[in-house]
Order: sequence, then C-alpha cells, then structure tokens
Amino acid sequence: MVFPFFEVRMLINNNNNQFIMCKKNILNNIYEKLCSYENLETAFNRARRGKTLKKYVIEFEEKLTENLMQLRNELLMQTYNPKPLKKFILRDPKTRKISKSTFRDRVVHHAICNLIEPVFDKSFIYDSFANRLGKGTLNAVKRFDEFKRKVSKNNTIRCYVLKADIKSYFDTVNHKILLDILGRKIKDGRLMWLIKKILANHKSENENKGMPLGNLTSQFFANVYLDQLDQFVKHKLRATYYIRYVDDFVIMHQSRKMLEEYKEKIDCFLREKLDLELHPDKSQILKLEKGISFLGFRVFYYHKLLVQKNMRKFEGEME
Repeated sequence: MVFPFFEVRMLINNNNNQFIMCKKNILNNIYEKLCSYENLETAFNRARRGKTLKKYVIEFEEKLTENLMQLRNELLMQTYNPKPLKKFILRDPKTRKISKSTFRDRVVHHAICNLIEPVFDKSFIYDSFANRLGKGTLNAVKRFDEFKRKVSKNNTIRCYVLKADIKSYFDTVNHKILLDILGRKIKDGRLMWLIKKILANHKSENENKGMPLGNLTSQFFANVYLDQLDQFVKHKLRATYYIRYVDDFVIMHQSRKMLEEYKEKIDCFLREKLDLELHPDKSQILKLEKGISFLGFRVFYYHKLLVQKNMRKFEGEME
C-alpha cells in the first residue's frame, strides 16, 4: 500500500511508530508513482525554472506531452539510458569541473528527488544547511553567529573552531557505500536500478567512485552520504556546536584539546565508514578571535567581511 505524503505528515504528528511504518511503505513501491505523467510534468516544471528562454527547454516544451510520454515509457520498460555528460570548467570564484546533464535527464533527476527527498530530509540534522528548503549559506552564517555567542558566553571566554573540509569530496564518494545507505530506506528494486544508472553515467579516474558537480541528484546524494557523518558527530561525539554545508563543516568548543580529539575521531570515521578523508591543509583548529573563513565570509565576533575573491566576483557583476 502506498501512502501519499500528506498522510505521512498527519501520522508523524500523532504517532512516531506509525510514521516509520509509512516511510517504509512509501519507499517500497514508489517507482510507478515516479514514472507517472503527473510526477514527470512536475519534474519538468522544476527543471525549467530560471531557464524558460533556453533553446533546449523551448524545444522540449514544444512537444511536451510526447517527450514526457516517451520518457515515461523508457522508465517503465527500464530501457532508459542517460546521455553522456557535458563537461566544462567554471571559475566562480574557484575553479571547478562541472558535468552537465541533458535537460531530459535533468527531468528524471527531479522526478526522483520529488519523491525520495522529503523522506530522507526528515532524518537530516537541523544544522545541515546545503541544498535544503529554508536553509542555505546565509542561514548557515546566522547559525554560526548564534553558536559563537553561546560557546564564548558573549565573547567573555576564548573559544576555538575546528574548520574542516573533506578532500576531493565529490570525486571520491564511494558508489557501493552510497547505494547501501540509500538501500536502507529504498526497497524498490527498480528505483535502485535507476539510481545506479545515473551514478554509472559519471566516468572518473576511480572506478565506481565520484558524482558530477552540477546534477540535482549529486547535491541530494551528497547530503545523504554525509548525514552519516552528521549523526556520528551529534550522537557519538555529542558535539553541540556543529554546522555542515556540503563538505565544509565547523565545530566550536572552549577546549582546543577536545577539538583535536574530535578531529582525530572524525578522520578515522570518514576513512573507515565512508572511504573519505579530511583535507590535510584545510582542516585546522583556529581561534575565533582571529576570524574564521566560512561560506564566503571572514567571520569575527563583532563583524564579518566578504572574502576577497567573492568581493571581486561581486564587483565584476556590478560592472
């Protein structure tokens, strides 16, 4: 039996045990709903946001019913194959290799996330801020401000910040580990088949590793993967003042020694459980009073500054 999402929201308010049961049922048999014309049309509308004047969107929309029905049939028959990714370099502000899917494939990515993201998102910690409704960089910086006041007792006690970054994160995500994590909630074999297709479409130097920067599914899977880290930090290490934005995260504490222990245990967890490692040069314990670079700002206790590279970008856009 498939429970619609509004029923799940009602049940979570009344009985947590019932909610868990409903989550399993939603993810047991959702492939038919994923392939429905209604879901694909919603996915199309989300994929075209901000791109309505693009030629490829206009061409797709001219034969919208025909294109969506063709896509639906391929998904249902499991003959769907994503097109090769188009790769290019983006310098905005740092140099990144972006892999862009065709518009048709982006519709499929939205169709998947439409259904599974609301279920996974409910288990994410509050202080995970990337690619989530109502979160984002500015809210993450506001949370940083809130934490810095609490941990320093309104700047009356020196505090330290573990500022960390995961080395080559998107290039090193292990597909098997990711699929195992997804499979704990997704019991629909056809949906898992589709996700494997999308992951395999990204070709990298390391076989069965990596996700393309630029895909909606990559952004979502990035949160699913590192939710394991979030749960470890919050429930095993019991770190109170922790914020994560994709693969950048900070932990604040009054004790440098405690943060050194956290760093060692986190690096061990990443290596053993997620096949990742902390970036050796970008993972440091710093004094808050010296200012912390975080999500495009240099944050001090009483003020914050735009980092220079973002200032140059802003000035360039104003010209």
